Amino acid sequence: MRTPALLLGVVAFASCESAYYKTMEAFGVHKRKILVDRVGDARDQQEEAKKQFQTTLARFKELTGFQGGDLESLYEKLNKEYERCDSEAQAVGARIDKVDDVADAMFAEWKKELGEYTDQDLRKQSAAKLKETESRCNQLLATMRRAEKAMHPVLAAFKDRVLFLKHNLNAQAIASLQGHAVKLEDDIGKLVREMEASIREANAFIDSIPKS
Repeated sequence: MRTPALLLGVVAFASCESAYYKTMEAFGVHKRKILVDRVGDARDQQEEAKKQFQTTLARFKELTGFQGGDLESLYEKLNKEYERCDSEAQAVGARIDKVDDVADAMFAEWKKELGEYTDQDLRKQSAAKLKETESRCNQLLATMRRAEKAMHPVLAAFKDRVLFLKHNLNAQAIASLQGHAVKLEDDIGKLVREMEASIREANAFIDSIPKS
């Protein structure tokens, strides 16, 4: 159950978004254009996150393959890359939320406007297009959410190992984690495939929307 404070935050956010859409429409920028732009932003954010997870894995492998040098410096690099991973994952979630919001607003408006038609043939054509577009959008959002969800266990695995190294920063502890890189590499490989599928879905959705 949502707390009153959270509900107020949701209402405030919805009010701000509604005002934003009205302002943009006053300048000739409609929800369809905003939706396409936000899908593109979410796609680009996923691409950035994908690269960051791969970079963090490279830092982990670098540390677990430690052969001498400044151990503290290597750990600090790994920790910074993990923190960037966490930030990128949150940014992906925020971008998807914005896609979801404008999609809801656009489809609600579209459904309402179906009742304004006097030509029933045109209404049927518009209703069919609505159904098709909403189905594609829901599929896209499901794919994006699946890729977003796939980041969480990898982030948790990175965090566990970063914390372990923080508390046990010595050659023996590092040696004990050397076998972990293989499992992380496999998990990130699966994550990358999920994100690339989401990116392809986003590109296909954008291409399916008329540009004018």
